[in-house]
Amino acid sequence: MQAHRILGIDPGLQSTGFGLIERHGARLSYIASGCIRTAANEPLPQRLGVVFDSLREIIAKYSPNEAAIEEVFLNKNPWSTLLLGQARGAAIAALTTGGLPVTEYGTMQIKKALVGQGRATKDQVSHMVVRLLQLPAAPQSDAADALACAICHAHAAGLTAALATPEKRRRGGRLVGR
Repeated sequence: MQAHRILGIDPGLQSTGFGLIERHGARLSYIASGCIRTAANEPLPQRLGVVFDSLREIIAKYSPNEAAIEEVFLNKNPWSTLLLGQARGAAIAALTTGGLPVTEYGTMQIKKALVGQGRATKDQVSHMVVRLLQLPAAPQSDAADALACAICHAHAAGLTAALATPEKRRRGGRLVGR
């Protein structure tokens, strides 16, 4: 079975987390992660350019097959939500111009996929990222969230592939062979 490389993105204007994993069947392995940071004193267009350019470099360096990105959540401050949306747009533009199919996941969806409940804490998500990828230590918060998004996508893609296999069918809500 061929390895499938997934780039997860946790968008933000100040810090955009990224995480790369590989899926070999049901097994996941860590490739890389980190944060793209922008300077708060820079004009907005330059900050968005940093997010765009940095993600294009990551795509060129690691050659992922597809990407997963966290959806925007509504902040109490509408201005913060608008800025987050613009950073997310820069990230999506970088991913799509890099030729990657992009799938979007809500925060609760990601938490449920990793921890089993949509209201999990950041610490619980980070702990599961460490366990599932067998990391020696927890990555930075935004990088852990990006890895969680990639893991969520890997699980969803595995299920979708299993459902699409002609020799599989559902019986009583479960997947069974013919």
